[in-house]
Amino acid sequence: MLTRPDLELARQPTSEAAQASADQLPLGLVATRHPARHTRHQQRNLMTFAAEQETGESRGAIRIHPVDEVEVLIVGSGFSGLGLAARLEQAGIRSYRILEAADDLGGTWRDNTYPGCGCDIPSPLYSFSFDQKPDWSRLFASQPEILDYLREVARRRGLTEHIRFGQTVDKARWHDDDARWEVITADGSRHRARFLVSAVGPLHHPSYPDLTGIENFEGPVFHSATWRHDVDLTGKRVAVIGTGASAIQFVPAVVDQVEKLTVFQRTPPWIVPKADRPFTDRHRTLARLFPPYRWWVRWRLFWLHENRAAGFVTDPAAMQKTEDLARDLIRRQVPDPELRAKVTPDYAVGCKRLLISKDWYPAIGRPNVEIRTGGVREVQPGSVVGDDGTKTAADVLIFGTGFDAQNTIRIDIEGRDGLRLADAWSAGNQAYLGTTVAGFPNLFLMVGPNTGLGHNSQIFMIESQARYIVELLQRLRRRGARTVEVRPTVQESFNRWLDRRMDATVWQNGGCRSWYQDPRSGRNTVLWPDTSIAFWRRTRRPRLSDYLRDGT
Repeated sequence: MLTRPDLELARQPTSEAAQASADQLPLGLVATRHPARHTRHQQRNLMTFAAEQETGESRGAIRIHPVDEVEVLIVGSGFSGLGLAARLEQAGIRSYRILEAADDLGGTWRDNTYPGCGCDIPSPLYSFSFDQKPDWSRLFASQPEILDYLREVARRRGLTEHIRFGQTVDKARWHDDDARWEVITADGSRHRARFLVSAVGPLHHPSYPDLTGIENFEGPVFHSATWRHDVDLTGKRVAVIGTGASAIQFVPAVVDQVEKLTVFQRTPPWIVPKADRPFTDRHRTLARLFPPYRWWVRWRLFWLHENRAAGFVTDPAAMQKTEDLARDLIRRQVPDPELRAKVTPDYAVGCKRLLISKDWYPAIGRPNVEIRTGGVREVQPGSVVGDDGTKTAADVLIFGTGFDAQNTIRIDIEGRDGLRLADAWSAGNQAYLGTTVAGFPNLFLMVGPNTGLGHNSQIFMIESQARYIVELLQRLRRRGARTVEVRPTVQESFNRWLDRRMDATVWQNGGCRSWYQDPRSGRNTVLWPDTSIAFWRRTRRPRLSDYLRDGT
């Protein structure tokens, strides 16, 4: 992906003025930015840690890298990382750094570039409330427009100068003696911070099915999240595995290019019509010149979506109108009774992710498209063999199989007393309000466990978390506390409430298995089992009694 010139500038070290500003820590605590300012004890810790990393890899000479220290270290520059950074700026907290593994910002909207990629939440709602864009081109924005929006927000708010690109975080270790996180990246760079924030996002690591013989396939093989734009699909026989949110977008976009397209479908999705349309010049003019109009549009869209929550979490009968809408779409767009039977789900609406589209059913009804139900038995050099033994010739194989939402943080994070996050989550991902984890002082998660939504905009949840984190940091400052760590009993009580609440939802009782659920336990670790407003209320003001502070 091409990198904008302003993002290239962000790779360079900050100016002396910017560093001086960053050293004026609004939390009132000194954060060392240069190795020379470390105490001897701190320097010894850093050298020991670097030595352990070096000897563990090459057993060669010890190489000590300069240390970059800030107040807050954020990993990831997607919506959640940028949203938190903007909130820090608003609060006057400018000693922060964003580490980004890629060469551009944007997270999932940078990575997913497949044909037809777009958002299924209306644009005026799928954007920051503090930086509303008046000139969206259409109701449901495409991937390039969303990515451009994020770049512009970061540029205009001065966030890019805090980003370090090409920094893949491998390890983070908590040092209890001086209450700092020590972070090491793949290139050996070292960073220290009082507070560490994981903002890597849940839709980050593509999920691949374990298929026998996949290594023998002779043609191109790729996932929708890593689309091969160098592969020309014109006149090709293409096999697509999966019918999730990505597949229902890219299949209609490529169906006219290919000779033959075969879709392997284990479970059909419920789909409702996508009421997309371009915004008129009048709308864009009003939105630009009259901010209350922007808020009115956003408010209407928010409550339109928020009112759907009951059908997911408390009242399954409320989903009947949605099911009627979905069935009517099948009836109108799929005249062939055999195909209609294949694409009609046998589970409750909302159990799996509810999708929106106006061109999926027409696309799979084309003469050059075939829907194959069931799984894949094996892959051969030039074909895909289904569960029933039927062989389908293919030149290109594309996975539309979504993401690994259960293994999202692939960083070796070591908290208090050597506790590793992977071990703490060995039986399933758990956190308090999806934001803090017992045993990991001064660690925060953005879009952590059970903060996903099935009915509304994720940006609302991101802003709620960002406000909660910054408010907590400010209250620590006022009390002179160095550390904050959720009490284990509070986290346990919260997750018991989550599980009780989840038991009544369509996600657990709708007759399906989904990527929301941990395959080890069947527990839903992804979604929030209540309204968005309920989460906003819980995170509106941190309760310090929920936390241990400086060992109290």
